[in-house]
Amino acid sequence: MLKKAIQYMIISALAFTFLNVFVKSLSNFSVYQIVFFRALGSLFFTFPFLIKNKISILGNKKGLLILRSVFGLISMTLFFLSIKYIAMGTAVSIRYIAPIFAAFFALFFLKEKVRPIQWLFFGIAFLGVVILKGFDSETPLEGLMYALISALFSGLVFITIRKIGNDDHPVVVVNYFMVISTVIGGILAINSWIMPIGVEWLILMSLGVFGYFAQLYMTKAMQIGETNQVAPLKYLEVIFTMIMGLVWFGETYTMFSLVGILLIIFGLTLNVVTKKKS
Repeated sequence: MLKKAIQYMIISALAFTFLNVFVKSLSNFSVYQIVFFRALGSLFFTFPFLIKNKISILGNKKGLLILRSVFGLISMTLFFLSIKYIAMGTAVSIRYIAPIFAAFFALFFLKEKVRPIQWLFFGIAFLGVVILKGFDSETPLEGLMYALISALFSGLVFITIRKIGNDDHPVVVVNYFMVISTVIGGILAINSWIMPIGVEWLILMSLGVFGYFAQLYMTKAMQIGETNQVAPLKYLEVIFTMIMGLVWFGETYTMFSLVGILLIIFGLTLNVVTKKKS
C-alpha cells in the first residue's frame, strides 16, 4: 500500500509541476483567462462524475461551498500571478506555508489546539520566507506578496473544508470551486481576452486536466497511505518545479533562496510528521 501511495504522490507532484510550467509559459495571457481555462478543463471531469454517481450537484452546505470556492479562487489567481513575477520553485514553496495560516485560523474559528512544538516548526518555515525576501534581493517583493497572500487564502480554504466536513462529497466541493472560478474568471477576462492560436488551445485546456489529476492522485495517496509518511512527498512538487524552471525557463536560485526554500520544506515536513504522531 505504501509503495502505491508513494507512486500516486509522485504522479500528483508531476501533474502539479506541469500545471505550473504551462501557467508560466502562458505569460501573454491575463491571469483571469488562465484561471478560466484551468477551471473549465476540470469541469469536464467533475460534472460527469457527479451525474454518473447520482450525487447532488447543488450540495448541502451551499453557503460554505460558495465561501470555499471564493477563497480558492482568490488563492489560485494570486498564485498564478506570483508565477509571472518570481521563480516557480519559490512561488510553490511559499504557497505551501498555508498550513501555518490554517492553524492560526483554526485557533479562533474551530477552537482547535496547536502543540507548542508545531509553532516552532511553523517558525522555521516562516524563517525561510523571511530569508527569501530579506536576504535574496533578486526575489521581487510584488511576486512574493502575491504568493504569501495566496497561501493565506489557501489556509482559509482548509478551514472552510473542515467546516463542510463529510456533509458534502469532495467532488461536489471541487465542482463548486471550478464552476465559480469559470464564471468569475471568464467575466474578468473579457476586457483582456486574447484568442488562443494553435497549440495555445491545447496548453490552456490541459491546465484543467493536470489540475484535476494532480488533486485526484494526491487524494488517492492520502487515502491508502499513512499521512505522516505520504504527505511530506507533496513537497516533491517544489523540487520538480525548480528543475523544470531551470531547464525550461532558465530560472536560477541564489544560495539564500535555496536556504529559504529548504527551511520552508523542513519546517512543514516536521509539522506533518509531528502532528500525525500526536
